[in-house]
Amino acid sequence: MNEQEIINYNRVADAIDYIKQHFREQPTLDEIAERVHLSPYHFQRLFTEWAGTSPKKFLQYTSVEHAKRLLKERQATLFETAIETGLSGPSRLHDLFISIEGMTPAAYKNGGKSLFIHYSFAESPFGNLIIASTNKGICHMAFCDDQQIALENLTRKFPDAAFSCELDLMQQHALFIFRNDQNRLHDIKLHLKGTDFQLKVWEALLKIPMGRLSTYGAIAEEIGTPTASRAVGTAIGSNPVAFLIPCHRVIQSTGNVGGYLWGSTRKTAIIGWESAKADHLYASNL
Repeated sequence: MNEQEIINYNRVADAIDYIKQHFREQPTLDEIAERVHLSPYHFQRLFTEWAGTSPKKFLQYTSVEHAKRLLKERQATLFETAIETGLSGPSRLHDLFISIEGMTPAAYKNGGKSLFIHYSFAESPFGNLIIASTNKGICHMAFCDDQQIALENLTRKFPDAAFSCELDLMQQHALFIFRNDQNRLHDIKLHLKGTDFQLKVWEALLKIPMGRLSTYGAIAEEIGTPTASRAVGTAIGSNPVAFLIPCHRVIQSTGNVGGYLWGSTRKTAIIGWESAKADHLYASNL
């Protein structure tokens, strides 16, 4: 991001954090704009360009009551509804074409020995990130503010792997997801280091449609371990691939957003952004 884009992103993040903290008071456009030191006109334009919807609508998307409604709607058919997931129309949501392959037991145990990993840094609507891939798929993606720390975190996960700073085609295909351009989306393969239980949880997360939410308990039931909500939460918290595996779509049963490895404000931003995109997609297919 250039300097102005970073400033704009930080203003949007500040506004989202303010909305998250004060949604019960239903703050006005003027109040939110004042918070980020912009005129109401300029703030409305900036926010709409970023989120694809107005601050007022975004406020609705990020309220606890809205989250509760989404959860209630999903109770009967948590991982169904073909229309929402694009099965009955031309729009192909990324939930449908991301597949997971677990690393071999040997690769899992020996710290990535014999693996050659490409990595690069990229931009997204939610800040900078690091993305890495093996010859079989994306193995790591994380939001990052410091590239050196991000690289250290990656190499710590695969201490015996060989690394090369290179943006490959596999990474480029994965990054198209942020552009919301259905015509440029490709099948995405993930090559992940995880236990059988973790892989099962991450696969369940891929079934949550964009613009919808689930809970830790619901995920536990989906994978056949209804009493393992805490273990499910731990597996979700160890998700190695930000955004592509949508752990941000899992919230507390109360409707509160809850924690997120890359920050609760970023999680709120993603939920609101996806809700706006999903609504727009649904309206365009009517």
